[in-house]
Amino acid sequence: MTKVIGIVGWKDVGKTFFATKIINLLVKRGYKVGTIKHAHHDFDIDKPGTDSFKHRESGASEVIISSSKRWSKIIENNNKNEKKLNELLREFIDVDVVIVEGFKKENHPKIEIISQNTKIVNNEIKNVVAFVTDEKIKSNIPLFKRNDIESLTEFIINKFL
Repeated sequence: MTKVIGIVGWKDVGKTFFATKIINLLVKRGYKVGTIKHAHHDFDIDKPGTDSFKHRESGASEVIISSSKRWSKIIENNNKNEKKLNELLREFIDVDVVIVEGFKKENHPKIEIISQNTKIVNNEIKNVVAFVTDEKIKSNIPLFKRNDIESLTEFIINKFL
């Protein structure tokens, strides 16, 4: 079963920064990493003018783009219910760990990023296993300084991998 660790926190606290640094360190240590990024807004990974965009624009509900470098599948949800995290995790085939940015209401283990002047959302979030902050807070779970991504990554490896 694929291991999952989440990166959560309020808007603009650096979730993507920490996710990318952790991914990079895990890959350097030989782990195959998958990622899921939750979006609260409309997004498009395709660009107007491309052939695949034209396929979707003409009404295709599923489009696969493929080359020798990578492939991608785009599925139009047409405002149906958003997929749950466990459904998305089933899409991964060959990874050791999935780093999830967002999905704070799901039940996977999470690392919460806290910056100055932001409140801890731990009261609202289940399964927080560590905090990243330079603030002095009382906690029964591990605390990591914002500049100590190496130790945070070691924690992930030792606890989950």
